[in-house]
Amino acid sequence: MTTLTLSIVTVFVIGYLCIAVESLTKINKAAIALLMFVFCWTLFMLDPGSYIAGAVGDAIPLAVSEVIEKHLGSTATTLFFLMGAMTIVELVDQNGGFNFVRDMLKTRTKKALLWRIAVMTFVLSAILDNLTTSIVMIMILRKLVADKKDRIIYAALVIIAANSGGAFSPIGDVTTIMLWNKGVITAMGVITEIMIPSVVSMVIPAYILSLSLKGDLAEVEEEADDTSDDILSAGQRKAIFFLGVGGLIFVPIFKSITHLPPFVGILLVLGVLWTVTEIFYRSLPHDNEDENGNGMQKRITKMLARIDMGTILFFLGILMAVACLETIGVLESLGEGLNVAFNGNHYLVTGIIGVLSSIVDNVPLVAGCMGMYPVEATGDMAVDGVFWQLLAYCAGVGGSMLIIGSAAGVVVMGLEKITFGWYMKKITWIAFVGYLAGIIVYWVEKMFLF
Repeated sequence: MTTLTLSIVTVFVIGYLCIAVESLTKINKAAIALLMFVFCWTLFMLDPGSYIAGAVGDAIPLAVSEVIEKHLGSTATTLFFLMGAMTIVELVDQNGGFNFVRDMLKTRTKKALLWRIAVMTFVLSAILDNLTTSIVMIMILRKLVADKKDRIIYAALVIIAANSGGAFSPIGDVTTIMLWNKGVITAMGVITEIMIPSVVSMVIPAYILSLSLKGDLAEVEEEADDTSDDILSAGQRKAIFFLGVGGLIFVPIFKSITHLPPFVGILLVLGVLWTVTEIFYRSLPHDNEDENGNGMQKRITKMLARIDMGTILFFLGILMAVACLETIGVLESLGEGLNVAFNGNHYLVTGIIGVLSSIVDNVPLVAGCMGMYPVEATGDMAVDGVFWQLLAYCAGVGGSMLIIGSAAGVVVMGLEKITFGWYMKKITWIAFVGYLAGIIVYWVEKMFLF
């Protein structure tokens, strides 16, 4: 490792530590992430020719710009997906669309609610995706749990259940989608062999967390400005719900048909929902407009103004800083080192990759693995082989061990203001126990069933 490479890694590690102790420094994590991004790439520019072929002389600016713009484009697809999904879910929620889901989950017993949240999150994350599901469940939790201390426990379970549910579904997690599109796993293969380990990785943490919840829930006061029932008719609210939730379900179908990135499907759904709600609201009496005459507060134009830009910028900084590590070859070297160190033991290699995916983004880790390890005709590296299926499980479920280890965790962290330190102290070990249990169950499956 060269001095320059070591310097870039050091900057990333220092930035990561600053994010970890945000509760002590009182410096917003988004600011640190953006500085990581800028400093890593600034150091990279000291000698880009070491990492990019052709980056010499006058060709340096163009060569580096192409690399950064490629990574920025990939990052932007995640950010636009996030913003679109958050806006759609917020609109459906504000107009009473999730009331029936909330009514299904509603119970006075804390433990009963925990299990209902766990099962609903797990199922939805496999059908939709873990990111969108996390947003939906946090919106519902806010209407069911008044106590902040209790709610963040449920929110932590949402992260675990969402990542576990997404791991066994070919459309539930971005890394599983990558492996599925690459052809190293099949939809039926990953569902058949990874579903039970995923269930175990959710059930065990849920049971442990349930031990800390006792008694009944306090009543949640209805929001004073929640007048959606008076503004829109029952038919209009149902239309918004089916367009919103049905649209989210349609996104992976749209992707499979058009082969366009998922964010395009999200923007399609947002555009349709935006148009329909504008038609609904323009027919309302004029006295239902706000003081500026700009329409109701529940229109999408108002939802967009409430997007948490701090979370968006944090995502941008983290993903672009990790992209720099990918460009300088650190992630690929790490994967190769793991393979040598553990003598090709795929349970250990993928297990370590899963732990690493809670520290750095799992997308470049999985991308690096797909580039490092060729698909073989038979054995563990064959299509639906042990290595690829374990990689799908470990990269998805492993992200639950740290709150910034997955898109679901980052979103919940922003929505509920959960600190990195609290999650690491209270939840990390619980998620790790479930993670290991799932790997053991998969080993038992391969030994005795498949």
